[in-house]
This record gives sequence, structure tokens and C-alpha cells, in this order.
Amino acid sequence: MHLAKGQTVAIVTGAQMPQGANAVVMVEHSKQRSDGTVELSDEVHPIENVSRMGEDVRRGVVVLKKGTMALPQDLGMLTYLGIHEVTVARRLRVGILSTGNELHEGSEPEPSKIPDVNRPSLKGAVQQLGCEPFDLGIVPDDRDKIRNALARGIEKCDVVLVTAGTSVGPGDMVPEIIDSLGKPGMLVHGVAMRPSMPAGLAVVEGKPVVSLPGYPVSAYIAFLEFVPPLVEHMLGTRFLPRPTVKANLTRRVTGVLGSRTYLRVTVRSTEEGIVVEPVRTSGAGILSSLVQANGFIIVPENVEGYEEGQLVEVELFRPLEKENLVE
Repeated sequence: MHLAKGQTVAIVTGAQMPQGANAVVMVEHSKQRSDGTVELSDEVHPIENVSRMGEDVRRGVVVLKKGTMALPQDLGMLTYLGIHEVTVARRLRVGILSTGNELHEGSEPEPSKIPDVNRPSLKGAVQQLGCEPFDLGIVPDDRDKIRNALARGIEKCDVVLVTAGTSVGPGDMVPEIIDSLGKPGMLVHGVAMRPSMPAGLAVVEGKPVVSLPGYPVSAYIAFLEFVPPLVEHMLGTRFLPRPTVKANLTRRVTGVLGSRTYLRVTVRSTEEGIVVEPVRTSGAGILSSLVQANGFIIVPENVEGYEEGQLVEVELFRPLEKENLVE
């Protein structure tokens, strides 16, 4: 179809422009008369309401860079460009191993045993990173059994997480066992952070091994500190950072000079503003402190603490709580 000057034709949104046409008037600004002519109630200018070829994506422009985590709008753009298949990174397989004579799993409690909470917690954390958890089970404090389990994990997985056996007690043999499995072995054993000080980082025959403390809170915080950056590096991508909020402390908190201190806190939205309350029971083995909290305050190595009423930044892992706000 070819339009001459002064002619119109009805088209639907998104349709190709007829030859000879150079503008579009919205139907609500037009009225068709009984004689077949169209009356316009608004001015119209050339190229008005018209999408030009190439105005969205020009030839030669990089639309998505390598390493981009595809969001819904990215998938829409690929479809718009007629790209229905793309090369993606394989999900990393992350082995999770728990060590310790005291551990058990299952619903029935056993005398002198405690449930292994690290593996299910770390499994969920690994899945949140878009990786595939690989359960290596529980092994007792036996050198050969730990070595065999770690060797299996290194063979089957891209990354291995092992909990407990990394401190300085007589049963803490994991760093030595890791060193025996291949080079370069342990690169770091012990970090300046509280909790999680016994954490260790290793590489065995090209496979990263992260040695996490046995206490559940220490294990989880060490995971948050070291594993996401490791996965980002291995995949060549970047994760969305945890959201942060600034809030006033309800009471004084202290850090440990020379160590980065992670304090579990509850952030609440009140009529007076946003406030942050440190969790009072916060030992490395008190798992409920992570459940009650919705964020962390990180006290740097060179800071003794923060005073009551001081404005601090909190990293959130749950939404803010709200207190009887008047609407």
C-alpha cells in the first residue's frame, strides 16, 4: 500500500508503516466522518509516534557483555534481536562435607550427638548463588575417611566446602589433609575476622577448597565472605550486592581491634525512624541469632566500636521489620 499526500489508513500499534506515510496519530485523537474523511483533534508532525529502524539497538553495539547474569529484560532483548540460543556458563558444582564424631543426621536424636546443620544451611546458600550443591555427607574425625571424602569432592566438584577440623585442637586435621592431596594446598589458614577466625582457603590441583569453621554461625559468615567472590571469579560475572540501609544504633557495640567483626542485628522501621538493635545472644554456635537478625553491622579492623545513637550501615539479608506505624 502506498499513501499519497493527505491520505490516511488505520494500522495497529507496532505495525509496519505504509509507504508514503511519515507519522501516526493515536486513534483517540481522530474521528472518522460519515463521508469517509478523518478529522484530527491534535497537531501531528513528521515521524511523530513512529519508531525508526535502529533507534533501539544500532549495528555494532554490544547488547550483553560476556559474564552478564541474564535478567528478564535481557531475555526479552535477545528475543527482540531474533537470538534464541546463547552460550551460557555451566553451573558450578559445589561439594559440601561435614566432619566430626559428634555429628548425626536424621530425625531421631542420638546420645552425645548433635544434628549437622551446616550441610543443609550451606546447601541453601550454594543454591542462592545459582550453583549445584553436591552432598559429600558426614565423616568422623578419621584421617583416612576425611582424606577420601575430600579427594572424592575434588574429583567430582568444581569447588569443595568442608566444615570443622580447621582450628588448632587435636582433632583439627583438615588443613594438613588438604596439603597432602596436592599442590599448592593451603594458601590461608586463619583470617582476621570475628566470628570465623579458623577459616582457611586452599587450591588442590586447580580446584578451590574452602575450609569453614564447625560452628554454624561462623561457617555461614565465612561462606558469605569468601564463597560468593570465588564463584564470581570462576564464572566471570558479578552478583547483585546485598542491600544496605543506614540506621541509628539503640545501644553501644564493640569490635575487636585487628579483626573485622560481624555483628548480627535487627533493623526496624519505627515512627522515630529506622533503628538497629544488636542481637544480644550472639555466640558462634547460637544459630537462632542468625534467624532473629535481619542484617549485619561490619566493624572494621581499626575501629573499637560504635556508640549508641550513631548512624551505621547495615547489610540486609531479610526485609526491615515494622513497628505499629501510624498510617
